Amino acid sequence: MEVMSAGALRERHRAVRDCQSEALAIRLHRAISWLQRSERSADDNDTRFIQLWIAFNAAYAGEFDSEQSERERVASFVARLVAADTHQQLHSLLFKQFPGPIRLLIDNRYVFAPFWRALRDHDPSERWKSQFNASRKAAMDALLGHRTADLLTIVLGRLYVLRNQLVHGGATWNSSINRNQLRDANALLGALLPTIISLMMETDAFEDDAIAYPVVPEYTSAAQAGTSPANPAPCPQGPATATGTVATTD
Repeated sequence: MEVMSAGALRERHRAVRDCQSEALAIRLHRAISWLQRSERSADDNDTRFIQLWIAFNAAYAGEFDSEQSERERVASFVARLVAADTHQQLHSLLFKQFPGPIRLLIDNRYVFAPFWRALRDHDPSERWKSQFNASRKAAMDALLGHRTADLLTIVLGRLYVLRNQLVHGGATWNSSINRNQLRDANALLGALLPTIISLMMETDAFEDDAIAYPVVPEYTSAAQAGTSPANPAPCPQGPATATGTVATTD
């Protein structure tokens, strides 16, 4: 399965963004910008992973809601993505292209949050082991049962632990102890992100989502605000609920 480059995604987005809600158009604009930057960090696994995760956050994160956990937000986002994936692109990535790296990720206790909590709390009960085994079983059942949404949610949960380790200073830059998991994580996210962004352009399932940190009008110059072609091209088939133009300074 060929992965679209950020440049190709940007060109595609330019053709459809005027037919999107302003929040969705900005969300995708931001995600593509970080994906594009990550492509220039191929020789730096730590930096590339952080940039890819920012791209993922830009794509899925809406308004911060204290009543909904991060896990719930990701699960909801994944469920809508899979429902929109009529050609089963995510399914193909998980079950055909990356089953090996996913199995290694699932079997890795160092990207399992309860392991680190038990270590921090000096918990001698080793309850984390039973939790780990239950999580591995759930993941393997999802893998063998080809349940795309369940498996992708579990995988992203594991990657979130790796994200925390890096962003919160829990790892040395270019360390020798986590290279394999970072390499596999970058390969997986590097293929998932273009697919996710592409799917978000093809469905109206994300049109009404609020956006975190929207563009504030006074920061958009008069020359850029409200600019659009004098005779804009008609929207391609698909969602057409434009409410504004992407601020090019965002």
